[in-house]
Amino acid sequence: MFARFREDIACVFERDPAARTTWEVLTCYPGFHALTLHRFSHWLWAHRLRWLARFSSHLGRWLTGIEIHPGATIGRRVFIDHGMGVVIGETAEISDDCTLYHGVTLGGTSWNKGKRHPTLRPGVVVGAGAKVLGPITVGAGAKVGSNAVVVRDVPPGATAVGIPARVVEPGRDEARHEKAAEMGFSAYAVTRSDDDPVALAIHGLLDHAVETDRRIEVLLHYIERCGVSLEDDVATADKFDPKYLSKIVD
Repeated sequence: MFARFREDIACVFERDPAARTTWEVLTCYPGFHALTLHRFSHWLWAHRLRWLARFSSHLGRWLTGIEIHPGATIGRRVFIDHGMGVVIGETAEISDDCTLYHGVTLGGTSWNKGKRHPTLRPGVVVGAGAKVLGPITVGAGAKVGSNAVVVRDVPPGATAVGIPARVVEPGRDEARHEKAAEMGFSAYAVTRSDDDPVALAIHGLLDHAVETDRRIEVLLHYIERCGVSLEDDVATADKFDPKYLSKIVD
């Protein structure tokens, strides 16, 4: 038991630069208090003392502002920063080394019994105000942005942002924006929403253009290796000026 206390205190110092002393953590960190009380409530729940488990959980909510159902499964070195407004449902599973900020909800989307709350794999970080809903899985090392609403699985190591949340793909997004700039317009204002067919079409065209450029570069490389010089032809093609074309159209 004391080993778990030491782990919890150590993870506070690792993840919160505002923590100064052990006494401060023991007396002034509601996340630490909530997790300590939850271990007792969860033990009662596991031993089928359900009312007593719910009542102790209710006291923990009243004392800390953090509501954790006694049936929730929480691993080691979990850190709840600030904590006010955090809600963790009955069938939620939080693996080791996860971090939750204030206002996070690990909630359900169904009134049916059974698994209805999310699973967080090791090392997940959930930003302030984010809602992770339903029996989904957030992969190891993934991050959920502040105020995001996540209703689908998040791959390991990915970052999910927005409402509804989408997985950020840095490499693809950068290539897409570069191609958009080459074509004479900016795609930054276009959201990648599954509900917007125009946005999906534009992103599809940009992705296709990026892939076409890549294939052409590969073909040119192999042609040049065969001893055919294409410098003049490539120079002529590179003279295309999208800004000049836009002026003509305007």
